[in-house]
Amino acid sequence: MGVGVSSWRLARAVAEQGQLGVVSGTALDQVLVRRLQDGDQGGHIRRALDHFPFPAMAARVWDRFHIPGGKPENQSYVRLGLHVKDNPRDMQELCIVGNFVEVFLAKEGHANQIAINYLEKIQVPHLPSIYGALLAGVDAVIMGAGIPLRLPGSLDLLANNQPATYPLYVIGAGPDDDTLMHFNPADYIEGPPPQLKRPYCLPIIASNTLALTLVKKANGRVDGFVIEGPTAGGHNAPPRGKMQLNDAGEPIYGERDVVDLAKMRELGLPFWLAGGFGSAEKLKEALAEGAAGIQVGTPFAFCEESGLQPEYKQALLASDPKLKTDPLASPTGFPFKVVQMAGTVAAGETYDSRPRICDLGYLREAYKTPEGAIDYRCAGEPVSLYESKGGKPEDAAGRMCLCNGLMANIGLGQVRAGGRHHEPGLITAGDDVATVKRFLKPGQTTYTAADVIQNLLGN
Repeated sequence: MGVGVSSWRLARAVAEQGQLGVVSGTALDQVLVRRLQDGDQGGHIRRALDHFPFPAMAARVWDRFHIPGGKPENQSYVRLGLHVKDNPRDMQELCIVGNFVEVFLAKEGHANQIAINYLEKIQVPHLPSIYGALLAGVDAVIMGAGIPLRLPGSLDLLANNQPATYPLYVIGAGPDDDTLMHFNPADYIEGPPPQLKRPYCLPIIASNTLALTLVKKANGRVDGFVIEGPTAGGHNAPPRGKMQLNDAGEPIYGERDVVDLAKMRELGLPFWLAGGFGSAEKLKEALAEGAAGIQVGTPFAFCEESGLQPEYKQALLASDPKLKTDPLASPTGFPFKVVQMAGTVAAGETYDSRPRICDLGYLREAYKTPEGAIDYRCAGEPVSLYESKGGKPEDAAGRMCLCNGLMANIGLGQVRAGGRHHEPGLITAGDDVATVKRFLKPGQTTYTAADVIQNLLGN
């Protein structure tokens, strides 16, 4: 669901219904500091920080970013540094604290399980982010959008407060180049090491080959898989083989892109089906195929408890939503599903009027410079800047700034030019978006997470 849509409120609401609640782990450092600058409405962050095991770290974050009563509406949010291979300590601390807060709040008040979902392609924040989630007792780590071969071993080490490494993919790097990122919990622990549990490791896969690779080559135990089809929201795996587009300019998926569930059953690990399974009928179908259950995203994205701004939910539920699987939107080059909504970046006039800015940088790619250093570029940044870093201008055509758009979706969009420009949103959803109105009860204009679950269970 992007950034903060699957928030702690939504994850907790799902868990309170006896299901696995999942928080989005993307950009939680930014989410934390912007909520603090908005005054910590409701005092939820303060309450979580009171339970954080490293009080000096919590105090540093609170004192630096909290604005009592919130910043003026036309004032910009403080701009953080962009993530780099060797992040400074303050950036690492924000990852630790941001992930702790989100998981702590999601787990608060009930005894059911909470998972966190990361994008493998956003590699730099992984280790401190995972450690922060472990400090809050996260029950499972879900990771997709890449091949998380090093995730299981990282969970093993971090759960024991041991140093861990994670490889950064650097374009042009050779086997002798130093691309490992390092994180040592001992550098951050205050007092005795905390007792942590190792969560379940659940990679997201879109092919049997990837599942088999992870079982055989991952550096630790894989506990199961989420199998995500191309109808799911957000980033989709590209079609296998040569990219072909339909008349609407969308990628064409075929039989080669369908996971063989018989082969998945042979692996002997539990799996959950995702992408178009958000109905009672599809749940029964999944269980009949041997799945442990389903992962549901889009129906929850537009419920009351999701982090999506109410005006976006209302506009979609009052309309006949149109969705495009855009092969160009994401700077990553992966297809990305975008709801076609006026006033968002998906609208041509809004896209054209937004200056190309890359000041969050989560989707930047690392590359080796001619001088042998590591630098970063994004196909969504100004084209001349991208080209100066070795990027091809044709690769920048049609790219959207997902980072700023997804932050705006949850009411944390950047304010620029003294309040004259507010970052527009960019709504993503799966193909199920066309039918989410079925969760509305007669006479109602909104629905809850409990309504979704009751519908899925046939109640």
